[in-house]
Amino acid sequence: MRTYDVAPLFRSSIGFDRLFELLNQAERVETTAAWPPYNIEKAADDQYRITMAVAGFTPDEIELTQQDTVLLVSGQKATPETERQYLHRGIAARTFRQTFNLADHVKVVGANLENGLLTVELKREVPEALKPRRIAIGGVTATSGQDNAPAQIAEGKVAQPKVAEAKVAEVKAA
Repeated sequence: MRTYDVAPLFRSSIGFDRLFELLNQAERVETTAAWPPYNIEKAADDQYRITMAVAGFTPDEIELTQQDTVLLVSGQKATPETERQYLHRGIAARTFRQTFNLADHVKVVGANLENGLLTVELKREVPEALKPRRIAIGGVTATSGQDNAPAQIAEGKVAQPKVAEAKVAEVKAA
């Protein structure tokens, strides 16, 4: 297995600690975490879907928990009231525990169990405060709220932010 030395990245990167921890964690992943089988697909730009094959489990026997950026899917078969005698047992009914590391702002929006497939719908919802915003140059920035509105064009000129207009009015008055 390869070993990655991420120490040089710490010199020029700020705030990527979680990414480096994920790289280190990838080296320690156990191969037994492959059951139950699952697919991860990208449904749209900010929508994802995890599909797990959990044949024989009921919705009451499966638990989904999201804590911060970790999604935990676990299943435990309930003890049957009557014992069955199997001649061949090909459908696995063993307890499982699968974790998925989610990116920031990815939330579970729904889950469904149908025909032995557990489908978990995920969506990335970036808060308005973290979306890109326009910053005025040469003016005082307002402390309340953000100006995410597109610039208005009037007579071939780009309209200046209102803070800059107030400064121009102050200079003219003096």
